[in-house]
Amino acid sequence: MARAPLNVLVTGGAGYIGSHVVRDLVQAGHEVTVYDSLYSGHEWAVLGADFVRGDLAERARLEWLLGSRNFHAAIHCAGHIWVGESVKNPAKYYFNNASNAFRLFDLCAQYGIRHVVFSSTAAVYGQPDEATIDEDTPLAPINPYGASKAMAERALQDVAAASGLTFAILRYFNVAGADAQARIGEATPDNSHLVKVALETAIGLRGAMRINGTDYPTQDGTCIRDYVHVDDLANAHLLALDHLTAGGDPFVANCGYGHGFSVRQVLESVRQVTGVDFPIETGPRREGDPAILVADSRRIKALLGWTPRHDDLERIVATAWAWERRLQDMRGERRLSA
Repeated sequence: MARAPLNVLVTGGAGYIGSHVVRDLVQAGHEVTVYDSLYSGHEWAVLGADFVRGDLAERARLEWLLGSRNFHAAIHCAGHIWVGESVKNPAKYYFNNASNAFRLFDLCAQYGIRHVVFSSTAAVYGQPDEATIDEDTPLAPINPYGASKAMAERALQDVAAASGLTFAILRYFNVAGADAQARIGEATPDNSHLVKVALETAIGLRGAMRINGTDYPTQDGTCIRDYVHVDDLANAHLLALDHLTAGGDPFVANCGYGHGFSVRQVLESVRQVTGVDFPIETGPRREGDPAILVADSRRIKALLGWTPRHDDLERIVATAWAWERRLQDMRGERRLSA
């Protein structure tokens, strides 16, 4: 389907998921501005878009940006994402994920931005009893990360009802993988995502891989998650934007494949792809982790025609591994040029 070029703001567009969204927006012919504080993102990850450094807490700077460019839409990817950190430092998450989102949504309405796509999370569901989770599952987050995102969801819906802007809320499940050409990928420091940590162990940056909890009510005692390739997730954002700009109704949708893998299964895949038999340690559960999170993704497929192209654990790991090796080369190149 041909897309009319749009002027799009992407917050957090220098981060892992945001940079893949930006890449696809630029490739589709849209004019893209990235607004990012570089707290966990990297300016080199912004491929072909205009970059403006700034924090969502800086109201005056954000108003200057929104007032100086005629944005048609905003994709809000900025936010803190670590469950464990949110338990230890909840205020950080409520200020950044909730309060800053409130500010952005309000300013979008004030400055006439008609469409907002919001990066949310499966963590808003908490730990439901269902084997797969659909969008009508009650929100019952069990950690401040999930709670902060649920608050932002509600704020966006209320701002939209009052102002007339339209929105898409995409609830991500576990995102992994990287750009097929290894141009961009996950480079967030102090990372705790399973695939990333396992690959860092395989490449020698960590001494051992640790499984947090082996007594969950699952087939092998470890947590089960629905892993979605970042390229499929980026495509969902473009389809959501197409839907809204074509006059489609606001919606909430899960982004996942509808099946999960245990921690042990993922680690075995990493060992197979990398050829490295890295050591694995076990320890107690991590606070705030539910046993199983698997998406019912029928809504997004029916509404947007979203058809995942990378629903394969080995491919997810392989693209992430190619990126991990490229990232180490980039760091080596920077040391040599310093």
